[in-house]
Amino acid sequence: MSLNSLAASDAPGAETLLENVRFELMPFDSFDDEIQHLPEGATIAITTSPQLGIDRTIEKSEMAAEKGFDVVPHVAARYVEDREHLEEIARRLTEAGVTDIFVPGGDREEPAGEFESAYDLLTTLSETEYSFEEVGITGYPEGHEFLDEETLAEAMQKKEPYATYIVTQLCYDPEAVLEWIRDVRDRGVDLPVEIGIPGVMNYKRLTQISQKVGVGDSIKFLKKTTGILGFVRQLIGSRGTYKPDSLVDGLGPHADDESYNIRGLHIYTFNQTPDTESWRNGRLST
Repeated sequence: MSLNSLAASDAPGAETLLENVRFELMPFDSFDDEIQHLPEGATIAITTSPQLGIDRTIEKSEMAAEKGFDVVPHVAARYVEDREHLEEIARRLTEAGVTDIFVPGGDREEPAGEFESAYDLLTTLSETEYSFEEVGITGYPEGHEFLDEETLAEAMQKKEPYATYIVTQLCYDPEAVLEWIRDVRDRGVDLPVEIGIPGVMNYKRLTQISQKVGVGDSIKFLKKTTGILGFVRQLIGSRGTYKPDSLVDGLGPHADDESYNIRGLHIYTFNQTPDTESWRNGRLST
């Protein structure tokens, strides 16, 4: 049996990971329909869109929370104008019952206001009357397009006191993720990690998205198992659709290892929830 065909019950720890997921969605027009395909009370992370701005993220967070979902809005620092704007966002989220936020720096080239980084926003938030039970920060298993490893490590050390967990950037290589977690632990950072994985998606669209978000070596990993010929066969055999089976199965054996402290999966759905949830349920039901 190939790794790709393993059922969740056959892959140690895979079921644990697949039962502890959050679904990341973008607040586009399709959002309202996408959440209809998710389990009742599911945890939904809602991104900040460069096109729509952070106010749309807050609006969709309020709406999803009202429908009973466990909402985790992205409060991207470079999209927040100033302390007053931050307090308004925090107030609205608090009134909506949101207890968990994710704070990335944001991919906006020029900040909308005074916050250059996630650290800037986190320190300011700590000075306000608002607080959240859970605060997530970003981890980069394959590095960052514009920041070197030393800068990333220093940034995480600074943000750690304000955070309760880490979410990793999209990565297809389980060993790259595990090695990165080991490095983080060696640096003394013990925050639990939610591992970011892609959902089910057309290969062409997925590789295009991966390049946009700065995933480099992971694209090569899609082709690594049996070389380019194997990649082509996999592409044809799957009818052009990527499924993260081998990634989940590679991470599964470490799901209960306290030294890794993996608390679940963060699925980058790219608003393709029906196919992703069908795949996840299929894995759990076998």
